[in-house]
Amino acid sequence: MEPANIPTHLSAEQIAQANQDLSQATPQEILTWGVQKFFPKLMMATAFGAEGCCILHMLAEIEPRVRVINLDTGYQFVQTLELRERILQRYGIAVEMIQPELTVEEYEKKHGGPLYVLQPDQCCRDRKIIPLKKAVVGYHAWISGIRGDQTDERKGASIVQWDPKFQVVKINPLLKWTKKEVWAFILKHNVPYNPLHDQGYPSIGCWPCTTAVGEGEDERAGRWAGQKKKECGLHVHEQESGSGI
Repeated sequence: MEPANIPTHLSAEQIAQANQDLSQATPQEILTWGVQKFFPKLMMATAFGAEGCCILHMLAEIEPRVRVINLDTGYQFVQTLELRERILQRYGIAVEMIQPELTVEEYEKKHGGPLYVLQPDQCCRDRKIIPLKKAVVGYHAWISGIRGDQTDERKGASIVQWDPKFQVVKINPLLKWTKKEVWAFILKHNVPYNPLHDQGYPSIGCWPCTTAVGEGEDERAGRWAGQKKKECGLHVHEQESGSGI
């Protein structure tokens, strides 16, 4: 499935046409389009959320050789790290763990303590955004697991779009799915998922900045609880990255 000529980018007209062609497509059809267009210069970044696990299940059937990475900040839940092994055992997909330049100990020593307390935006930038910028070098497109109904920023996304922050095409195969559709897929296909989802954590990030949510609360209410911040920066425009997975 490796094309002879892999585009390094798509023009605005090509992106518009792709979105038109894929407007009624299933996530599997969107992923197949991405693979046919960009593989092997195609990668995926996942935080092992429910959506990402769905995509991994699909990729295992479409093209399991797509490079998949996880931005390992050093602050991830043990359950999240264990899920990587379950994914490997189930699909044979070894998710590559991408670490920041400094360990947690070195990073906190440099800043006089946990930076996520006083400057969470900078912590996200240093331990997520910068590592991803380095990881995408040499690739022409990346796959994300965002849904349009999660945040206002994501609502404005497209199935296929140019990502100016990372300078690659971004493909969002689950953009039009709902939380209900995600979990219906997981249950139907027995997809491995983070057990924290069963303990009141609908959205899971780094453990210091993630809490369980109450019944009826927004699914991202537990991310940076009590703050306006609801995004780590991966999925917002560059000028808005201070407010931005």
